[in-house]
Amino acid sequence: MARKNGRRNMEPATMTLTFATPDTVGGSYYIDLSQAASIVNRRFYRQGINWAVGSIKVFSPSSGAVGWAKLPNTWVMSNAWRKAFEAWRSQQNKALEEGGAESMKAAFNDFKVYMDTDHVAATFGANLLPTDFLASTPLVGAWEPSKIVLPNVNPDGTGSNVEPAQRFLHVVGTNVNGASSRGIIEGYADSRSVPQSPDPVGPDIGGTDNWLARMFDVGSDMEEVLDNATLRNDTLPYNQDNYPGGEGQLSGLEYHDVAQLVSYSGTNNVGTQTIKGGNFPCGLMKFTWTPESSANLVVQVNLIPGHHRGYLCEPMTEM
Repeated sequence: MARKNGRRNMEPATMTLTFATPDTVGGSYYIDLSQAASIVNRRFYRQGINWAVGSIKVFSPSSGAVGWAKLPNTWVMSNAWRKAFEAWRSQQNKALEEGGAESMKAAFNDFKVYMDTDHVAATFGANLLPTDFLASTPLVGAWEPSKIVLPNVNPDGTGSNVEPAQRFLHVVGTNVNGASSRGIIEGYADSRSVPQSPDPVGPDIGGTDNWLARMFDVGSDMEEVLDNATLRNDTLPYNQDNYPGGEGQLSGLEYHDVAQLVSYSGTNNVGTQTIKGGNFPCGLMKFTWTPESSANLVVQVNLIPGHHRGYLCEPMTEM
């Protein structure tokens, strides 16, 4: 961090990232803010950042609908990401230490994940890339997804399951066995104990040994009062076994905003709308563009100045 007179200075960084869909028929598209910021600033930004976004402007010559999504902004998402990150980092660090190869760790070793299974299928190669005022296509460097290694999964020549398997990671959605990727939230849900059994175990409030309860038993209403206090609202207000963002509960991305573009009259007018700002975990965005007539969509993401290499954001480990 640049400093002057003992104070942190704001580092220069591009505050507006401009993207354009590559086709005119619409569809689903992905943006990785860390990848885009790394390209335009020629500086490495890890994906594990919770990015602050001021606003998003979208415009097109055609009328159409825009839907915007992000990773769930929940404690479940935060804890699941962190647990997956710590497991990935621990697995690699242990292997490097045992192999005496700590000094050989990749220079830009980074934990990078997909948003959902559609993102896995599209690959990072489908991420939209930032452009400039001349609509130039940028030259890109490496932006590779992380892999975990699962020992003793695949059979060897003898048929014994002793060969390892490698898997990508996606945050929301199914965790299908044998697929090329594993679900982070679903994996987190499957690794945790449940808060309570279907029938919570508690003390016998009405028993003769429970003298604190019997102190106030001055009439025949005690049993009804106890029933109301102990038997109502005594189960979880959410599904115990399925986590939001996993395969059994709200398995899609979190809806961030939606907008309808209306094309103005005249050949040179363009319909414009503003998507609200917010925080975007891992800097990952997904949006859908449904034009009424053939036309692509231009997107401008307006970021916020801050002290994380020029931007307002924080590490995912602090989310």
